[in-house]
Amino acid sequence: MHIIQYMFISLALIFSSPSFLAQDNRPMMETNQDFQRAMQELSNWGRWGEDDELGQANFITEEKRIAAARLVREGVTVSLAHDVVQEDAVDTSAYLNREVVRVSPTGASDKLEYTGSYHGTIHSHLDSLDCHIMYEGKGYNGLGYEEVEAADGCPRGSIHAHRNGVITRGVLFDATLLPGRATPEGWLEPGTPITYEDLEILEEIQDIRVEPGDVILLHTGRWIRREALGAWPISDGVAGYHANVAYFLKDRGVAMIGHDMFNDVSPSGVGNISLPLHSLALVSLGVSIFDNLDFTEVAELAKQLGRYEFLFMASPLRIQKGMGSPLNPIAMF
Repeated sequence: MHIIQYMFISLALIFSSPSFLAQDNRPMMETNQDFQRAMQELSNWGRWGEDDELGQANFITEEKRIAAARLVREGVTVSLAHDVVQEDAVDTSAYLNREVVRVSPTGASDKLEYTGSYHGTIHSHLDSLDCHIMYEGKGYNGLGYEEVEAADGCPRGSIHAHRNGVITRGVLFDATLLPGRATPEGWLEPGTPITYEDLEILEEIQDIRVEPGDVILLHTGRWIRREALGAWPISDGVAGYHANVAYFLKDRGVAMIGHDMFNDVSPSGVGNISLPLHSLALVSLGVSIFDNLDFTEVAELAKQLGRYEFLFMASPLRIQKGMGSPLNPIAMF
């Protein structure tokens, strides 16, 4: 056979191979232009109608919930939230001020009040889809900031859309299992990015594959490090998802994501965009975000059981027009 024919055959095999196609589906993002292109390419606006309030949570069907419930074998439950922080520190955007208002022989009560927003870097919470993050003045499905101002809250896609709970399959990605990434103490150093490729590697290591309607949760050991070394300024960096994970979310139909801080790796490594995945997930894809969860206990249990999938349950507060909610998600094995 002529050498040119060999060349064409070789090229055809390369370009049609699964590994080449996978590479094409998960480009790295390094510039503002890459980010802007991804905002357009990944958009789900209108996919489930103009008034959709769920985004890719539409993949959490009744059948998906039933299948997730079948994952329960041991009947063991684990909290995925961190204890509510009640004192100021360099990594707290606000803390909970708990005040005792009555103590008597018949009982006691207290008052709970955040010193600022529960959004930020310390409290376990779920972001609302349409309003919490906006890009060029618009949230998911085109909701404009002017509409939020006029409604004095989130008129569509608020946290109230999840008043019946988020119940589906949870998948824990334990990034400390990635070869050569974690410290001997069990955490990723601030600024460590977890990419699309890393999630695929973890699927192999953990013997699991993400499916439509799943909630994926990234354990970087943030709370283990904080306990050992103390709080650190966010400006020193955060281990988290790289922005190109947005392509993974679209490819796999991920319903929601979570992390032990604010999900985005920091510095982001994408131009001058500080939280690119927040915009890509919430605004373009319609993928809701759990921030500041704590996977220390569930990572230990998953490793013990050799199983990184479980029934995931989260119940936001019923807050009309709310832009998010503190909560305590539960994993059940």
